[in-house]
Amino acid sequence: MRKNFRVIKELVRLRFQNLMMFRLGFFGPFFVDGSLFLVQLLVFDAVYANVDEIGGWQRGEMILYIGTFSLLNAVNMVVYFFGVGGIPDKIKSGEMDLYLTKPVSPLLRLSLESINPGSLPLVVMSLIIIAYGAGSAGVRWNPKLFAGYLFWVLLMLVLYYDLEVLIRSLSFFVVSTAKMQKLEEACISLSMQLPGTVYYGIYKLIFCFLLPYGIMATLPVKYLAGECTLPAALYGIGITVLFSALTALVWKTGIRHYNSVSS
Repeated sequence: MRKNFRVIKELVRLRFQNLMMFRLGFFGPFFVDGSLFLVQLLVFDAVYANVDEIGGWQRGEMILYIGTFSLLNAVNMVVYFFGVGGIPDKIKSGEMDLYLTKPVSPLLRLSLESINPGSLPLVVMSLIIIAYGAGSAGVRWNPKLFAGYLFWVLLMLVLYYDLEVLIRSLSFFVVSTAKMQKLEEACISLSMQLPGTVYYGIYKLIFCFLLPYGIMATLPVKYLAGECTLPAALYGIGITVLFSALTALVWKTGIRHYNSVSS
């Protein structure tokens, strides 16, 4: 564990060092991602301005939902999105060989070697939206409530990470995962607009179990709203454990069957 922490620290240091060699490449994403977030916020405001209730949630809960999903997406973009996103290309090109020969977890290095501080403004803006939504929904923060919300956000970040790695790990077994990644983008785009409370029947099966993007921001907001029942909490924890195990299995199986370009 201590060795992994040292590796993470060094990866972050090297990443910032490389970014600062090109100042525009470092500061440019701050402006681009910040502007994108503002445009997205205006779109959401236009959609929900005249809507009183969606899936049983009032406007305050919906603002919380938008802020929470944006926070999950922003942290994902900052920490591991660009690293995990490169897995398919590294498998195809044979560059994965270099990661397998290093004395550190290849998935850990892949995940954290392309940290993107340019998306940090999205994290800050998402927190502002969450604070505004909490005020609109009448949420009274206290240490217990904050700790519970933080727990659910971190747990859903693990689920988000699992799904990203799982989809891209399929590159070990298929020629291209482009269609799966397009499906992922469509699911994320839909889930950023609709909470899991609106899904029923086959849609609930798809977006809350098979591709559980629908629960990612829903469960943290349910906790804040006092609607997170014990069965819902157990389900959220269980689905995260299930996908973590499935992702680990697919990744390890893929590594075992990986054929180096030099072999």
